[in-house]
Amino acid sequence: RRSSRSQGLPTTRRADPHTLFPGTAMAAPIPGYETTVEIKKVGDGPKIEKGDKATVHATGVIKETGKKFWSTHDPGQQPFTYQAGVGQVITGWDQGCLGMKVGEHRELVIPAKEGYGQAGFPGWGIPPGGTLVFTLECLSVAK
Repeated sequence: RRSSRSQGLPTTRRADPHTLFPGTAMAAPIPGYETTVEIKKVGDGPKIEKGDKATVHATGVIKETGKKFWSTHDPGQQPFTYQAGVGQVITGWDQGCLGMKVGEHRELVIPAKEGYGQAGFPGWGIPPGGTLVFTLECLSVAK
């Protein structure tokens, strides 16, 4: 049996999600977490580090139903600003945005235990145990 390498096919390997480039790897888990990150468009500005004030556009969808529960692109909404890496947001988001650069677009897939858990978030229609998919664009980073 011939390997994919001997057939000239690309091989897939896991990489640090903070250094992924589009088209070179699939979504990769964040070391120590179950949340996965996939970079859709590489940014070239400053990167988000723990303690920074980050501003992003975000759209959240429930993986199991495909239902959008929130988007900063919706009428009346504004980009979302938070302090990164200090627990102001759900764990998967907090860890999944670290290393993101201004101009970058990435997708986070956040399991319930790193999102809203077994309680869900009924006010937003997030069911108990719901997996979240966020599409994010980093707009600015303030140190």
